[in-house]
Amino acid sequence: QVQVVESGGGLVQPGGSLRLSCVASGFTSMYLMTWHRQAPGKEREMVARIGIPSNGAIYADSVKGRFTLSRDNGENTMYLQMNNLKPEDTAVYYCNVAGHWGQGTHVTVAS
Repeated sequence: QVQVVESGGGLVQPGGSLRLSCVASGFTSMYLMTWHRQAPGKEREMVARIGIPSNGAIYADSVKGRFTLSRDNGENTMYLQMNNLKPEDTAVYYCNVAGHWGQGTHVTVAS
């Protein structure tokens, strides 16, 4: 049974940082991992993705230069380091692994 679990969200002031984690279990092959977010009243959008075999990351323009994606293949874990957070980054952040969604983790950026 596959499972995708996100963690690390919370409340942070503008300019602050958070690190999100996504742990994938039950998968039997290599896979593409992506982070998405959905702000209130808006559609879900892709934030960043990382694949194989190069493990190169691709970012949405809105987060480029502020967010960094990495993955630990040995631990089946993907991390999203978010720096210089802005109020417009407020959203529920979801991890997708080979088409399977996690439950999401809330990120709120406010003073």
